[in-house]
Amino acid sequence: MLDCLIIGDSIAKGVSDVRKECVAYAKVGINSPTWNRVNHDKNLTATTVIISLGANDHKGVKTEQELRKMRASVKGDRVFWISPGKERKPIPQEAIEVIAKEYGDIILERPMKHMSADGVHPTGKGYKELAEKTR
Repeated sequence: MLDCLIIGDSIAKGVSDVRKECVAYAKVGINSPTWNRVNHDKNLTATTVIISLGANDHKGVKTEQELRKMRASVKGDRVFWISPGKERKPIPQEAIEVIAKEYGDIILERPMKHMSADGVHPTGKGYKELAEKTR
């Protein structure tokens, strides 16, 4: 079993740049159905799993269904979701809250005091803060 696995989008990629010991299936700009299609054959078992996915989903995506599909394949002692933010992405945020509660997962808020100018991605310090919370 892997010690650490990171799943998802650009924020997952940023965390993986800090947690270099983790295996990462992360791609900038990826949405949840594409992630599921590309990674359907991966073993998603690890002691710690970190997920940042759903924020790039568009209106035609059934986000909760796609996130449930991914989460059903994940096996981990501790599973963390990185929040896309209720104000920015209410549909993925609501889906994450429901799924995380069902599985007993932990939701981490993006570090608002350490955000880049785009208001979406953490700064280097913000990624370090997120990474530390998953140790």
